[in-house]
Amino acid sequence: MGLRRYLANKTVWYLGALVVAVLLNFLLPRLIPGNPVDVIVSGLGQGGLSSEAQKQIYEQFMKEFGLDQPMWNQFVTYVTSILHGNLGKSFSFYPTPVSDLISQSLPFTLVLQIPAILLGWIIGNVLGAVAAYKGGAWDKSVFTTSLVFNSMPYYCLSIILLYGLAVVLGWFPPGGAYSLGNSPEWSWAFFSDALQYWWLPFLSLLLINIGGQAVGMRSMAIYELGSDYVNYSRSLGIGDSKMTGYIFKNAMLPQITGLALSIGTMVGGALITELVFSYPGMGTLLFNAISSNDYPVVQAVTLIITVAVLVANYLVEVLYGFIDPRIRAAKSGEK
Repeated sequence: MGLRRYLANKTVWYLGALVVAVLLNFLLPRLIPGNPVDVIVSGLGQGGLSSEAQKQIYEQFMKEFGLDQPMWNQFVTYVTSILHGNLGKSFSFYPTPVSDLISQSLPFTLVLQIPAILLGWIIGNVLGAVAAYKGGAWDKSVFTTSLVFNSMPYYCLSIILLYGLAVVLGWFPPGGAYSLGNSPEWSWAFFSDALQYWWLPFLSLLLINIGGQAVGMRSMAIYELGSDYVNYSRSLGIGDSKMTGYIFKNAMLPQITGLALSIGTMVGGALITELVFSYPGMGTLLFNAISSNDYPVVQAVTLIITVAVLVANYLVEVLYGFIDPRIRAAKSGEK
């Protein structure tokens, strides 16, 4: 009964958070100074169109995009479209559907981010747990190195790797996702070509993730090392490998939260890295949409980020309810 109440409370809370997020997702792009239709028409005006023709095009686009309607009417249309799975059409690439732009960009972000997040989480947590348990020079070297990478902004490491490995040594291409003249397709030729462009942004994300996870796990593991069960196990002569496993299991609950948040925010987290390497993922798509006031694209990408974060957090809360006995005990004692 206590677990059911816990899950029901979390479900209601996250549904309420989703409603607020959808409202903010609609309002925030419209707070950006400027009108996207002005940008489109001014671009057409440079081609020699008369002022009368520009005026007619302006009015047509305002009506087509629904920007001539009151704000509340635009919001109702926006919510209705979302419920029908319609993300609208891009202002900048009209009449291309936003869903087409996302389907082109999302695979690049997923292929880049998911391996970096998962490998960084695994390697970082293992390094942090072992460093905390062994101590001494091993702990100092792992902690110092991890702290450097954890404190370094994404763009700094990206620029260092880009300059050192691509510009100076020439080991990797300096930017892009595949060679000029190629187009994304399911073939070994395209895969082998794209892999050359993938390594540098992947390494920059992987090293940052390893550093952050190692620092977090080390702190949690040091806390666990002071527990009574560790001292008792050591007195029994239990080996290092088994003890590290115990410490890792007990210290990993907060790290699971970190993993869920990393996966949920992968689109936003990739923005700077994708821009540095000119990688055509969701981060680059979002940046270009913000620059051109492309409301439908901005709304679609931020909605995906919002839903991903909420779902990731909700799943973590549900998982905690099953694996953490303290939560079940606390909820069972409620009156």
